Amino acid sequence: MRLFGRKSEPVDPGALIAAFWTWWDEARPRVDVLVDAGEAGELAELVGPAVTALDASLIWEVAPGLAARHALVVSAAGNPELRSFAHRWALAGPAADERWEFHPSRQANPQALGLTIDVGGHQFGMDRFVLGVRVPPGTPRVNVSAYHPIFQDIDDETRMETTLLALDWLLGEDEVARWIGDIVASEFEPIDAIPAIHLPGVVADVAQSFPADRWILMEGQTGTGKPLKATARYPLRPVDYPLFDQHIAITVPYRASDPDGLPTPETLTTLTTFEAQLTTTLTKNAVLAAHLTTENTRTYHIYANPTANTAPTFKTLTWPEGRPRITINDDPSWSAVAHFLT
Repeated sequence: MRLFGRKSEPVDPGALIAAFWTWWDEARPRVDVLVDAGEAGELAELVGPAVTALDASLIWEVAPGLAARHALVVSAAGNPELRSFAHRWALAGPAADERWEFHPSRQANPQALGLTIDVGGHQFGMDRFVLGVRVPPGTPRVNVSAYHPIFQDIDDETRMETTLLALDWLLGEDEVARWIGDIVASEFEPIDAIPAIHLPGVVADVAQSFPADRWILMEGQTGTGKPLKATARYPLRPVDYPLFDQHIAITVPYRASDPDGLPTPETLTTLTTFEAQLTTTLTKNAVLAAHLTTENTRTYHIYANPTANTAPTFKTLTWPEGRPRITINDDPSWSAVAHFLT
């Protein structure tokens, strides 16, 4: 029976995930044999089509496990549209055992310093991988310029792919998404380069300066030139909420405003009371990401796990100047708050 293949009609993501794990139960004995024998080619022929059937943009690998002997990693490879899908794939899988565990992103490798791989006929050893590191003041980002002696002998694309893989080994894929900003794979060694193995320590120092529940106030203008004010979590990163791919916008109008359409002090007090009511309505399955105020309205941007059915709880909210307007959309890339993303 053929479990996988392209469909002419849209397929429920949950059905695709369930089909994969049914296949895994049947294929695991053969997978075990191929992994033990080191038959990478046959393993790719067996596992590759099953992952592609989930989505052709996903990548996969068998890596050393953190607790188990092996880890099957199926990753969105930085694609925000697929991050929640990969995490749901992992959550639906079987419990880890002594042989297998499952991850929706590459994990940091404790033995990263000793790793060596072949890159286009050249030996890439982590012991010779160095980084120029810059931390822009006041930002939750570490910009890196990466160098290895073989970078002078390989093309730009391969150089960058190797750098990204090495960073994943050092930090884990999700930590790279959280903390690493600009990445340059350089043909020349940075003047102040440090051994790459020190990068986790640099990131840990930066992370200490940005605790949870920190907010930032921003000001700007609308397309029509009207002033606006926005408040957003800082840092604001979808990777911190991988299952929250449902966008819920709650818009409340207000009448009392200044000539620019911004709220008067009395209106601000009312809005603060409403926000407190909104916050108590949130559960562990939803997060207030930002709110934007302009032209006599304030819009609250919430992201939620759609499987938790959080949206109906917001219908109980009350606003003294009319019923709040609630809109709900799928938004795995958090495009509705793109201007606020760190």
